[in-house]
Amino acid sequence: MHPFLTSLSAALPRTGLWESPAIVAVSGGADSVALLVGLARLAPPDARLVVAHACHDLRPEADEDRKFVSALAGRLGVRCESRALAVRDDSEGRGEGVEARARRLRYDFFMHVAHAHAARHVVVGHTADDQAETILHRALRGTGVVGLAGMRPSRALADGVALMRPMLTLPRALGRAFLEAEGEAWREDATNADPRYARNFLRHELLAAATHGPYPGAIDALVRLGLQAAGVAAALESAAAALLDAHARRHADGSVGLEAVALAPLDDHLLGHVLVVLWDREGWPRRHMTARHYAALAGLIAAVGRGDEPDQAALDLPGGVRARLAAGRRLELTLRVPAASPAQ
Repeated sequence: MHPFLTSLSAALPRTGLWESPAIVAVSGGADSVALLVGLARLAPPDARLVVAHACHDLRPEADEDRKFVSALAGRLGVRCESRALAVRDDSEGRGEGVEARARRLRYDFFMHVAHAHAARHVVVGHTADDQAETILHRALRGTGVVGLAGMRPSRALADGVALMRPMLTLPRALGRAFLEAEGEAWREDATNADPRYARNFLRHELLAAATHGPYPGAIDALVRLGLQAAGVAAALESAAAALLDAHARRHADGSVGLEAVALAPLDDHLLGHVLVVLWDREGWPRRHMTARHYAALAGLIAAVGRGDEPDQAALDLPGGVRARLAAGRRLELTLRVPAASPAQ
């Protein structure tokens, strides 16, 4: 068995993958073609694979990519679903960049295909090289420990549908070597060489210079950093959840009381993470919450815990959450519901 197939097989879940159709995202590039061919080789006889091909309107060769993927799927005996995506159309006014809009539309399409086929897994071909680029991209933009973890091997894509990345620790070159050994072709996207796109700049300018220069192990080092950051992030998540279970109380009116005395001695970073987990647990809006807001709330908790007189007794936070001091040196947080407008 080719080393690529051995590594891919080891990364697949032991149970559950083949119990329903598996959606395989295939662009026509080497990574996704290697994923599809590899899965077709490894799948049990009664397994069902469905190819999902997103046809972006960014390049004139897009229709040729669609024809290539359709022909490959037909040769492998696999159904192929494709959709033209209007990436250039920004009529929704979301203010997204082209890369972000393409990604959103692509994953919306994958969810549609999964639901149409009652599938529980969407499998994509992100490699260790992609992981290294993601981690470097986030580090240069400014991120915390969670961001440094990079892409997760699996995550929820929609209710009942998991997104899987079984090639996330496999080098890009391994998949290409497999295709060459199998005599399989793939499509090259010329836009992947355009350094005006952030990921291409990282790939061709920074990482290429590093790996061909003084840092030949840069890809592996960044992937290891991601794994270590993921471990730290998981530990923070676990500690924060345990602290909330011990020192937070949800009231009948939906408000949450925090025992400031118990939480005040915590390290600022851990306390901030406790608050982030609280927001996620309660489903409170986080879009406009910044590090400054969490720091202000942590400062209020610390002041109350020390018995100091805080500068202000209440904080109005983004998303309609209000924090106020209560008796017993507690901090009460409430998501305020706007009053209904009078009937016209």
